[in-house]
Amino acid sequence: MDSNLRGPYFLTQALLPFLTIAGGSVVNILDVHAVRPMSGHAVYCMAKAGLQMMTLSLARELGPQVRVNGVAPGAILWPEQDLSAEYQQGILNKTVMGRAGKPEDIASAVAYLGLDAPYVTGQVLAVDGGRSLNI
Repeated sequence: MDSNLRGPYFLTQALLPFLTIAGGSVVNILDVHAVRPMSGHAVYCMAKAGLQMMTLSLARELGPQVRVNGVAPGAILWPEQDLSAEYQQGILNKTVMGRAGKPEDIASAVAYLGLDAPYVTGQVLAVDGGRSLNI
């Protein structure tokens, strides 16, 4: 909860005067599991769900001076725990694109929302290769 929910809240709160003056943008890193829970990771999913609601709520509260959006990655980098090749392939089989994404896919989405989308706020962009269609 501290790193996935409280940290982004307090960071946004601390930067708010500067964001307001500059007409800035906040892009939170969410997770597709914020709305589709993952077994064995209840607290993580709850924190990401809270961050998603914070993203939507702050978009309403801080606009029009500050835009707030989120990016929800899917299979990009595998967790540090040892996942079998079969397990990884099972996840990729549920992905419309049939492959894992790259960190650059997330970076591009963040750059778009942060820099190139002046009329977009309160949105969550799933960068998951279509996996959320099959969960």
